[in-house]
Amino acid sequence: MTKVRHVLGISGGKDSAALAIYMKNHYPDLDIEYYTSDTGKELDDTYKLIENLEIYLGKKIIKIAATDGENEKPFDHFLKVYGGFLPSSNARWCTQKLKIIPFEKFVGDDLVISYVGIRGDEDRDGYISKKSNIQSIFPFRKNIWSEDVIAKVLANANIPILMDLFEVVANDDKAKRYQEILATPLSASYKQSQKLNQLLDLDTKGFNRLVFAYLKSTAYPLASETYFPLVENEDILVKRDIFEILETSGVGVPAYYKEIEFESNGKTGTYARSRSGCFFCFYQQKIEWVWLYEQNPDLFAQAMEYEKDGYTWNQEESLVDLIQPERIKAIKEEYIKRTERKRKPESAYMLDILSEAADEGCASCFI
Repeated sequence: MTKVRHVLGISGGKDSAALAIYMKNHYPDLDIEYYTSDTGKELDDTYKLIENLEIYLGKKIIKIAATDGENEKPFDHFLKVYGGFLPSSNARWCTQKLKIIPFEKFVGDDLVISYVGIRGDEDRDGYISKKSNIQSIFPFRKNIWSEDVIAKVLANANIPILMDLFEVVANDDKAKRYQEILATPLSASYKQSQKLNQLLDLDTKGFNRLVFAYLKSTAYPLASETYFPLVENEDILVKRDIFEILETSGVGVPAYYKEIEFESNGKTGTYARSRSGCFFCFYQQKIEWVWLYEQNPDLFAQAMEYEKDGYTWNQEESLVDLIQPERIKAIKEEYIKRTERKRKPESAYMLDILSEAADEGCASCFI
């Protein structure tokens, strides 16, 4: 039987780090390969997190690079290739060249299960490879399956197949209702998400067994596996769980997530970095650029050096304009107002209230 590889990418962020710890603790029998895609432009805390994880996991985290050159950082190499054109949300060549292509080269044509650290309180799928030999699994969510798998499983044309496979659903007391849901076709008034949630709410493990049985008739990598332990998974992990995993394991929360107090116009606020990724990432909030300027001035100066020939990290303003005293004051004051509006008293973490697309961006970099 063809061997299936199990891989987990470490971005340097909290979610992927916590997932690596979670998988080691809950599924120690899975031979997982841990890897990281090094752009050469990460914060020092990112590299420290990777070192701590290697100690905890008891195995090396494979470092894959987008280039073979030793004298030039991968990002700088491709910036020259693109003629100095900086990446942006509309032209994310960095994601493609520095993350996706190196990963797909790393796995080659092998059958691969890729574990992704998107949490149960997030509504997104993240990066899904278009290569048929790579299948994504989401252990932190109630629905561990990717959107492409769910779309195939719940397609109306497959209702007869699912009904035939129904015997894998073990809870007899729920069998009648389960059959009713399975037999109901999708329509304009009965969406895929509604059907999926009804099945998961009724019996998550039963649904997972049903999907796993269905996959046996497909070309997905899991079709080659006789057993997959995550079929029995019912855990749903949210942001506060992620911090708890990192803290209790001893791996620790990266320092750039720690809130630092600042004052502006008589009011006090706190700022930090809301995600991992390159120190000059264009997905940063304006307040994070201010954080970088005030807490890591050398890195901010490096980010400024990239802005030339009309190319800037932010579409609205250059970094030179952003660090003018009045502009910094305005950014801080607006951020304080925004966090006051969105503050949730029940949250134990200031990170829970970061807004302005704090959980958006490139999942390939930030999970």
